[in-house]
Amino acid sequence: MSASLSSARSRAALRVSARVSVELLLVLVLTAVTLWLLGRMWSVVWPLIVGLLLTTLTWPPARFLRRRGWHPALAASVVTVVFLLVAAAVVALIAVPVSSQSGELSDGVVAGINKVRDWAAGPPLNIGEDQIANALDSAVERIQKSAGSITTTVVAGVSTVVDGVVTAVLALFLMFFFLKDGPRFLPWLARQLPGRLAVHVPAVAARTWDTLGSFVRSQALVGLLDAVFIGIGLWVVDVPLVLPLAVLTFVSAFVPIVGALFAGFVAVLIALVSNGLTDALIVLAIIVAVQQLEGNVFQPMIQSRGLGLHAAVILLAVTLGGSLAGVVGSLLAVPVAAMIAVFWNYLREQLAEPPEEPGADEPQTGAAVPS
Repeated sequence: MSASLSSARSRAALRVSARVSVELLLVLVLTAVTLWLLGRMWSVVWPLIVGLLLTTLTWPPARFLRRRGWHPALAASVVTVVFLLVAAAVVALIAVPVSSQSGELSDGVVAGINKVRDWAAGPPLNIGEDQIANALDSAVERIQKSAGSITTTVVAGVSTVVDGVVTAVLALFLMFFFLKDGPRFLPWLARQLPGRLAVHVPAVAARTWDTLGSFVRSQALVGLLDAVFIGIGLWVVDVPLVLPLAVLTFVSAFVPIVGALFAGFVAVLIALVSNGLTDALIVLAIIVAVQQLEGNVFQPMIQSRGLGLHAAVILLAVTLGGSLAGVVGSLLAVPVAAMIAVFWNYLREQLAEPPEEPGADEPQTGAAVPS
């Protein structure tokens, strides 16, 4: 005979469920409002994020100089100048060899186009010169008809470049101030907050800073591994511009998905115009193998150890961030997931019950026990 449901317990369960649902709804609404505000202030938030990421990369040498007695402003200035020199050296390392071999590469591009035309004119396609000319005329006609949209695209591209330059300049200034005044931020923040927030918020901020540092260092290590393996493959195949391509691979590793595709496309194109189709296919196979090894082995292992996240969580976070916000979402997905984990772990620590001391409930030896 089955027992009947208790009406009092059912009503209590419904009340608890309703209260939890309302609280979750309020949390979701607050999250949506926060994301909307961040979107409205993105022109300020994005340079701030880039500045923080650059600061995590440059803070160790600044901290070393400060511990040796350097003034904070002097240490921050020296590190900022050295960072700018290194960035300029990286750009020169890519641009100078490319410009010195630009004539050879352009000849290779022309030769490659002529090979494609000769191949298209032969079997099995048998495309004649008149058909190629008609195709070129139709392409020119389409370009003329879409001149307005092309102009709009060019203007949008120029605007994007200008926004990128402004973001880079703001991020560099913010990096300097973070290096100079960073250690004074948490004490200042603690003085501005009331009650227990003065303890909890700085603690979470300090853990978040350590997490961002782990992310940048792990991403740099992954990019270095990609650059080394792909550079060795290009050197074995005897592709020109090995060093600039390796540097480009390292730099593009900080932009997930699109960066790897761009660096791989450039390497395959140079191999095609310089060495031919066979070497280009070999380079493509090398890049695909290294990218698969990096995406499925190196990156999950290194980032999971540095950030305290499981490899599956990292893969899902990158996929979700890319689907929601494209390249920027993919770039920020892993540190955001790590910061959420930091906040959740700290919240669990604060809400957990303290462990009971052994023998706390037992009477002390020699104490009088009431009868």
